[in-house]
Amino acid sequence: MARSIGVLATRYIWAGVVDGNTLGAVRMYPESGEQIDLKSLPVEEIVGKICQHVAELRREGPVDSVGAGFPGIVRNGRIEESPNLGQLKGLDIRNLLQAALHNDGLDVPVVVINDTDALAAGLATQHGSLDRILRVWYLGDGIGFGRFPRGEGIWEMGHSVVTLDPRERFCGCGGVGHLEGIVGNRAMRLRFLDMEPEEIFAAARHGEKRAVEFRNLWHRALAAATATSVHVDGPGRFYLAGPNADFVDLGLLGLYLQEMVKMSPLQGTFFEIVGTSHDLALIGAAIASRG
Repeated sequence: MARSIGVLATRYIWAGVVDGNTLGAVRMYPESGEQIDLKSLPVEEIVGKICQHVAELRREGPVDSVGAGFPGIVRNGRIEESPNLGQLKGLDIRNLLQAALHNDGLDVPVVVINDTDALAAGLATQHGSLDRILRVWYLGDGIGFGRFPRGEGIWEMGHSVVTLDPRERFCGCGGVGHLEGIVGNRAMRLRFLDMEPEEIFAAARHGEKRAVEFRNLWHRALAAATATSVHVDGPGRFYLAGPNADFVDLGLLGLYLQEMVKMSPLQGTFFEIVGTSHDLALIGAAIASRG
């Protein structure tokens, strides 16, 4: 049975051993309670922490491969863009990791993919969906989109244009009308300078007019980006993960999607909320490294 290490570098650096499809021991940096922002760490330190985790996990037995998930546009092992970890932009991170691990005495295949693609692969494995398309929205500070099986292309669906209103300029990339500019945490904080995202949705539950209007806009924007994916890639199951998945009203989201997708061959899309997404992403990254 294959034994691989999965790595995930987002707000934290996680690494875990995956035996077959089962996640075992996991390491995390920074540890709970430590106030360290990965955005402030130099590349060498991020790579060093990954290698340290891998070295610790290798003590439990040999590994066949290493797979790592990073945020941003990741193609052919290179991070072409990474708004969340800007210091990684332009790096051939696969070769950098492979060389560092080789110096530590580990000479195995290394694969690097987008972090939400890793999550999609983990979900496909755990839900027995390896024979059909699966998509996932990661709802947090930014908006990630993952697809299994992975395809050629950029797949930055978090930057889908969901409105033509020129005032919608809250996306972290600076683009106008983007999904992330409505649904992302940064965008919500800029829009409601007096309220945190949790407070906005709590106020909506109590009927506060401004909050209710935004809750509806938030769901309509997510439905619009989903409808775009359906019109390009066909219907199917969409998983919702991340800290802000708790804000989702599945009934409202489904209603808006029905308004936007009308052709009969494109019917049949379903939403499901999932938790503990980093565990699934570690499994997906590890399995992706096996070729």
